[in-house]
Amino acid sequence: MQFITQPTPVDYETAVSEMERRVAGIRDGTMDEAVWLLEHPPLYTAGTSAKAADLLNPRFPVFQTGRGGEYTYHGPGQRVAYVMLDLKKRQSEPDIKKYVWQLEEWVIQTLAEIGIKGERRDGRVGIWVVQGNTENKIAAVGVRVRHWVTYHGLSINVNPDLSHFSGIVPCGIKEFGVTKMTDLCSDITMEKIDSILCSKFGGVFEK
Repeated sequence: MQFITQPTPVDYETAVSEMERRVAGIRDGTMDEAVWLLEHPPLYTAGTSAKAADLLNPRFPVFQTGRGGEYTYHGPGQRVAYVMLDLKKRQSEPDIKKYVWQLEEWVIQTLAEIGIKGERRDGRVGIWVVQGNTENKIAAVGVRVRHWVTYHGLSINVNPDLSHFSGIVPCGIKEFGVTKMTDLCSDITMEKIDSILCSKFGGVFEK
């Protein structure tokens, strides 16, 4: 199992190519499972359920992707975690729903470590936090599985420019907004988030 932290932003197409290479290697036994922590330059991605009407203003490059979900934004200040695991080895009976629950739990435990209460909501993908009289999304989840090897993963809004989300309807949900960790906790850095993510991983995804 490898944890890889990328020090500089990675182009989306490069990231997908590297994930696909790793997935193939995991499947044929030549590469280890991995969690790849990175940032992207500003861009939008469209999942397999994306609706054209939810692309409001393509102010950044738009990429079609094979992950589940709808439109999402990636950019500086957001920690993306691409998770490449062999579910056949990690689960007695491979279960994608269980895996998505584990990704969400990973985020919830990471947020809790710094005093932020992240929550699931039925019918709304991702992790949410209550702010005043409303709820805002702080993390998005979108996965793909090939031969029971996972890739893509999740993104956590640490300190991105939230105005960049205005070009899309994030995950197709109009009724609620997005937020970031630095609006809820002043003492936070990307390095601290990476450290917590790594420390919480084993307890959630243990074989």
